Amino acid sequence: MLGNCCAFTGHRPSKFPWKYNEMDSRCVALKAVLAEQIAMLVNAGFTQFLSGMAEATDTWSALSVLGLREKNPAIKLHCILPCKEQTDKWSASSRDRYHSILDRADSIVYVSRAYHKNCMLDRNRFLVDHAAALLAVYNGERRGGTAATVRYAQKLDRKIIVIDPLRLET
Repeated sequence: MLGNCCAFTGHRPSKFPWKYNEMDSRCVALKAVLAEQIAMLVNAGFTQFLSGMAEATDTWSALSVLGLREKNPAIKLHCILPCKEQTDKWSASSRDRYHSILDRADSIVYVSRAYHKNCMLDRNRFLVDHAAALLAVYNGERRGGTAATVRYAQKLDRKIIVIDPLRLET
């Protein structure tokens, strides 16, 4: 996939000051900046998008891609899932959003059928391995899945666009 493909990574709700309150003005603003960046990627020729479908950044990105696909059918959303149990501990509303996105995805890939301790890491590496660019909502902390994914993309010399979730700057 590589050339015209962009993957997403970013923090889960617990890492944001607003947690799960998507009506918070800071969350609304972040989602707008994320959608704007995705539209810019489409204008630059990206048509294939990979979402790991974690809560927050991944699902917001996927929804933006689906919105753009309505106007441009060349745009494709590929959901790269770590395991079947990904949503087991999520709220009902988060699971509903997840399944709504999967129902509209162009493809679904399970990196592992069953949960194991490295399945999230394997999913994140799959995303970077198959994309020319990585769009990250990243606060700069050194630990965690988003940090590891950004470092892996740097190691593979991928184009990386980082959105600071609080300053809303790239």
